[in-house]
Amino acid sequence: LAFRKNLAAAAYALTSAYDSAVSQWMAEQVTEPPPTKTVAFQVERPLKYGCNPHQLPAGLCSVNGGKLPFEVISGTPGYINLLDAVNAWQLVFELAKATGKPAAASFKHVSPAGAAIGVPLSESEVEVYEVKGKPLTPVATAYVRARNADPMCSFGDFVAVSHEVDVATASILKIEVSDGIIAPGFEPEALEILRAKKGGKFIVLQADNEFVFPEMEYRMVGGIGFMQKRNSKICDAECLKKIPTKLKELPEQAKLDMLLGMIAIKYTQSNSVGYSKDGMMIGVGAGQQSRVDCVKLAGRKVATWRLRFHPKVMGLKFKEGVKRQDR
Repeated sequence: LAFRKNLAAAAYALTSAYDSAVSQWMAEQVTEPPPTKTVAFQVERPLKYGCNPHQLPAGLCSVNGGKLPFEVISGTPGYINLLDAVNAWQLVFELAKATGKPAAASFKHVSPAGAAIGVPLSESEVEVYEVKGKPLTPVATAYVRARNADPMCSFGDFVAVSHEVDVATASILKIEVSDGIIAPGFEPEALEILRAKKGGKFIVLQADNEFVFPEMEYRMVGGIGFMQKRNSKICDAECLKKIPTKLKELPEQAKLDMLLGMIAIKYTQSNSVGYSKDGMMIGVGAGQQSRVDCVKLAGRKVATWRLRFHPKVMGLKFKEGVKRQDR
């Protein structure tokens, strides 16, 4: 009897998903869509737990018979890892498209600790970011900038990169404390470097560049449902054409920084304020009830970032054996 009940439950789940797909298609063909919305979730893989260890069961689901926007190549991603990954991927995908440069982001708890594009590093930046003598491709440079916006908050982050991950990028990421990465591709040697990280537990996700994010978003909180159109507002050069000031000329780097700031804040938990400079976010104040506090928080991070370039700080001598994170 139990076996027959299991089969019946599976059959009804399958037919209801089919009915949901038909219902959604028909709703798109009429001028007055019905008020009842149907969304079918298919569990693709169970998760260790949800936001907290006691939140079980938990799972990663595809929606309405569609595919996932990424493939799990290595590691076992958790609930928050995946939230970071999918938001970080959208950020770098848009940022690379808007600027024409490789982009990277360092995410922690669904907000960017840093985001950047592949703008070459100055000599002082190479020294401060501790990448002297290391190969710096445009992709690697974007990652170094993103990670060094706020290294303390990036500790244990999830990384997103807009372009194929090369050996230079993987070699730099190898020594950082990080949970995982999402990117559209990996050079074979770079993939092996990342797979070996954390004893094989480092999470590697391969994003689908062709994936189209659904127009509508749905969620349930406290027994009530919410729906909204996805935030598909595109921040690109068109956004910078209307300049209200007397001075109408914007330097190219200023344009890049403005696009970076707009896109990074789009994917930052509200309220949020950010500062961008030389192709990187140098301070992000996220998730504060007061925008004043956002400004203070972001400003404090900017001050810390700037202090790292002070001659006295750059000249500090640390005892041998002190870890990079402690420095």
